[in-house]
Amino acid sequence: MPRLRHHCMAAVLMCAAAGCATRSANVAPQPDDPARFAGWDCERLFDEADRVQSRAAEVAYAVDERVGSNIVALGIGVTVFWPALLAMRADGPAAKELAALKGSHEALQQAAQRRGCPPPPAAMSAARAAMLPLRAGERFVYEQRAGRGAAPQELGLRVTALLRDRIEFAPDLAGRPLPGPWSQDLAGNVRPDSRAPLMSWRHLIEHDLQLGQVLVGDLYAADRGVDAPVRVRGQVVAQGVQVIAGRTFDVAVLELFGDAPSDEGGFVRLSGVMAVDRASGLLLRLDLSCANPAFAMRRRLMRVEPAAG
Repeated sequence: MPRLRHHCMAAVLMCAAAGCATRSANVAPQPDDPARFAGWDCERLFDEADRVQSRAAEVAYAVDERVGSNIVALGIGVTVFWPALLAMRADGPAAKELAALKGSHEALQQAAQRRGCPPPPAAMSAARAAMLPLRAGERFVYEQRAGRGAAPQELGLRVTALLRDRIEFAPDLAGRPLPGPWSQDLAGNVRPDSRAPLMSWRHLIEHDLQLGQVLVGDLYAADRGVDAPVRVRGQVVAQGVQVIAGRTFDVAVLELFGDAPSDEGGFVRLSGVMAVDRASGLLLRLDLSCANPAFAMRRRLMRVEPAAG
């Protein structure tokens, strides 16, 4: 009996810590009328469904982070994460937004069925691809320095595929191909299936970044053999159109700060700046300062090479 009371008390404390949040499976979709999508062609329906699911993934991770369970962190891309969303906990404003997103998703599915749309293709639609500042086959060339005073190296990311939920690159460093592919979602977060040994970030950037927006995510120093990520916070401190390497980008600048582990134990301060293209998530600049050399680096876009042939 004492053991039972102990378990019950532990459950009560856990519930209190998590706020007894309602599982999102119990959040009913907010009704949405498929008729409002009448007249939309299949590509437009597919694109809107992608947008809805991408936003739902961001809300899901934010709520998941708040309750500390990291359930949705396993989701990879809009085509597979939706079932995982049902395991997420949500309440308050997040639950309302999820209800609206789930309702829109159902309405879009019904509209696509009524129109007789086939399964959505893996490739990004031509209309969406035309709105991005990059094309398949182009090589984006960065100057990369691993820490203060280090010699620069040339990092190349050649666009190999524009897909509905991600962009894939073939990476090379100092002329040597790296294991790949290097894959990012359309907000700019590097996906867990990327294998190239490079500094990367996950769950940090959201779609449609706005001035003053606060973000939370993880930095991974795979190129320095560090497996554990560093949690960082960011804030959008500037936004606007800029020409970089002869290409026009809609830029969002993020100020980053966090704490990295120290070789002597404890933690040391990490700070930096990241600039990304808001339309594609393409990295334009990353400057990190930290006493831990694994998290001190610079990466800046220098030029864009056209597709071969």
